[in-house]
Amino acid sequence: MAHSLSPECTPLKHQYDACFNTWFEGYLEPAIANPNTKGHSQAQRIEYSKQKKEEYDRKCGSIWAEYKDCVQKAVTEKGLGGLLNQARQENPLREPPPPDVSGSS
Repeated sequence: MAHSLSPECTPLKHQYDACFNTWFEGYLEPAIANPNTKGHSQAQRIEYSKQKKEEYDRKCGSIWAEYKDCVQKAVTEKGLGGLLNQARQENPLREPPPPDVSGSS
């Protein structure tokens, strides 16, 4: 695992990475166990995603918040806030296109 922006954030990063990786494996498990998930209804997929988000929040949410706060503090201390703002203005994040619900690719 890589180090964080600031050495004092690295233990939190490792803790979060481990939590996320464990959670994500569980998130993918149904798709791996049953690759033919096309039979699941949209409502079932939405409910599953909702449950997995709640599980993530319970298990990893507080670790993520601590790690994010630590990194934000390091960004400020290292004077990187201006560069980040400039990068966000030059290359803003965009909303992804909506999924193709018709089933065609």
